Amino acid sequence: MLSRAGLAEPPPRRMLGQMLPSFVSRERVRADPHVHGLVEPAGGVRVERAREADGTLARMAADVRAGLLARPLPSLPCKYFYDDRGSALFDEITRLPEYYQTRTEDAILEAIADEVIERTRPTELCELGSGIGRKVRRLLEAMRARQLLERCVLLDISEGFLTASVERLAADYPGLAVRGVVGDFHEDLVALGPGGGRLALFFAGTIGNLHPTDVPGFLRALAAQLAPGDALLVGLDLVKDAARLHAAYNDAAGVTAAFNRNVLHVVNRALGADFQPEAFEHVAFYDPANAWIEMRLRASRDMRVCVPGARLDLTYRAGDEIRTELSCKYTRQSFASRVAGTGLRLDRWFTDPEQLFASALLVRVGRAPAPRRVAFV
Repeated sequence: MLSRAGLAEPPPRRMLGQMLPSFVSRERVRADPHVHGLVEPAGGVRVERAREADGTLARMAADVRAGLLARPLPSLPCKYFYDDRGSALFDEITRLPEYYQTRTEDAILEAIADEVIERTRPTELCELGSGIGRKVRRLLEAMRARQLLERCVLLDISEGFLTASVERLAADYPGLAVRGVVGDFHEDLVALGPGGGRLALFFAGTIGNLHPTDVPGFLRALAAQLAPGDALLVGLDLVKDAARLHAAYNDAAGVTAAFNRNVLHVVNRALGADFQPEAFEHVAFYDPANAWIEMRLRASRDMRVCVPGARLDLTYRAGDEIRTELSCKYTRQSFASRVAGTGLRLDRWFTDPEQLFASALLVRVGRAPAPRRVAFV
């Protein structure tokens, strides 16, 4: 699933189209063609918009239209799970007994934080996903202990969680320059700006939401924002027993089911659609041939759905399905094959005793090839 490390209370929900409201800056912002506005929370820290609000909604409409018209299997991009309610639901998922990923990755990071910081010696931590939880703090503390901690940059699609994360980090780490960028991972990495002393973080197995063939393009795009010697620490869910994977995505409390249906609530609010989320069943299964979990929504009855904002009038029969997420599982060999030729080198591979999860440390080498656009599915 997509990463959501934030632990702050979520703010009131907003339409995605209103996710990037206009704010008046209290300081002059350096001209940057990739930054389209500034939100300045308390304390003088910065939250920037990677794109105009109208552009965000137009992109969503195009994504939804293309996905729901796709055949043989319609789809919705999993990044649209994450309005503020979706972020809160995912945070709840990370605490479920069936969901081993979060606690396993946290245990790995507790063991390796000092080694990673000592090897990379960063002065800036840059997380894709607005982290204020224990995982990112383990690395922040290791940097502070070595008097390396100067800057922290967070990129996240949810403005509410991002702003809460930025404010809380600034409060907890006085003197730390904290910058937030409202954007998504596959289109807005350029808004991070040039690297140099940067350690990028991509936690929670979120890279698994990319189709495996799109991983090299994503890594190239990220490498373009890293200077030689900069590094990326990425979390990877590993191939394992199918029963354990099935349980993690079909929890007894039904939180994952609510999270899955939330994408329909987001589409309803943002694009004026009339999906009835409770008329769709949560489906999640492991496909061993592709080594991925696939999440879908299955219509429980015949229905007609209009999505005015995407110019769609759709008919569903009972049993029709919409794919909402892939969550790819890796081995060291299968991941290493995706890293080749991206401008990054697999430097260290850390895992837990049960081989459930891995943290891979990649180092930027030479000059990264030109990035290509990738898509989350």
